[in-house]
Amino acid sequence: MQLLDTRRSKLSKQYLISIGFVLLVASVCFFCRTFIGYKVVALVMLMVVSILAMLFDILPVLISAVLSAVIWNYFFIPSTFTFHIDSAEDLLMFFLYFIIALVNAVLTFKIRNAENKARDKEEKGNTIKLYNTLLNSLSHELRTPISTIMGAVGTLQESKNELSAKNRNELLNQIDTASVRLNREVENLLNMSRLETGTLKPNRDWCDTNELINSVIQKTQKDNYHEIRFVENEQLPLLKFDRGLIEQVLQNLIQNAIQYTPQNSIITINALHQLESCIIIINDNGEGIPEEEMPFIFDKFYRLLHSKKAGSGLGLSIVKGFIDAHNGNVKVENNEFGGARFVIEFPAEASYINNLKNE
Repeated sequence: MQLLDTRRSKLSKQYLISIGFVLLVASVCFFCRTFIGYKVVALVMLMVVSILAMLFDILPVLISAVLSAVIWNYFFIPSTFTFHIDSAEDLLMFFLYFIIALVNAVLTFKIRNAENKARDKEEKGNTIKLYNTLLNSLSHELRTPISTIMGAVGTLQESKNELSAKNRNELLNQIDTASVRLNREVENLLNMSRLETGTLKPNRDWCDTNELINSVIQKTQKDNYHEIRFVENEQLPLLKFDRGLIEQVLQNLIQNAIQYTPQNSIITINALHQLESCIIIINDNGEGIPEEEMPFIFDKFYRLLHSKKAGSGLGLSIVKGFIDAHNGNVKVENNEFGGARFVIEFPAEASYINNLKNE
């Protein structure tokens, strides 16, 4: 990345740096010329040109190559402080140095361009692969709820006078459930887009973490057959973080626990504040996660290999992205007696104003 930054520098800056580098090295060699000899200086100057060729565009490098040859001739080849060269051997060495320096600069530039083209081709291939994966995910994950909504709406329109109240309510419930699922997938895609483009910036504000967790549980509880347990931590202060992002993190983690555990499983949530960090722990008593799949669990579009559950595989990658945006970390492990355990931890400024009021 450092190399790429130097190549994107202004051309005038590249000229200044490359010429300055040649002059600096030449000055050091000049003071050491009695110890190293003018032939060794030629090798050192060639190395300087090679380094510059890896860092900058072709024109500054060619100027540096010519300048190094002139400096070597004037200050190092006998007779010094003149452009006259006494011996035919030294004259041949000078011309060879000049040619080698130029060829070295051009070849290094061409090699670098070839590497850039290969990298661009690889990135394009990865982009196409990611695009195909996204299309495959969308074709399934969005089509299912959309088909459900369209089918239920069509039935209601065509047979509204023949349906019983119970059947109408069932169809409306199907529409509601499918709409929630569709909205969740679209939100995940939009959130992933924000992460990929680097436009995500946490908007930190004071938040009651107990109230936030209860709010997320209420939104999630009606759509599942799991028991979600959360005991409010009365010692928890007001914490400063982006409520919207952390709410999405909790929704994704709870939804993940619901999706990969059997009905009537128990999901427990704990929140605490330690060492200027907010820590939220989500446990379930399901089957846990295979150890060999642990390293990939937060990758984009990754789903457990033998899972038949629906999902785009974006939920946990968004969790990691949002926590990273808070300069925190998220980890997962299996519980000793079964089930998975997700721990999110991120820096959060604390205020104990609520505690003082309650006292």
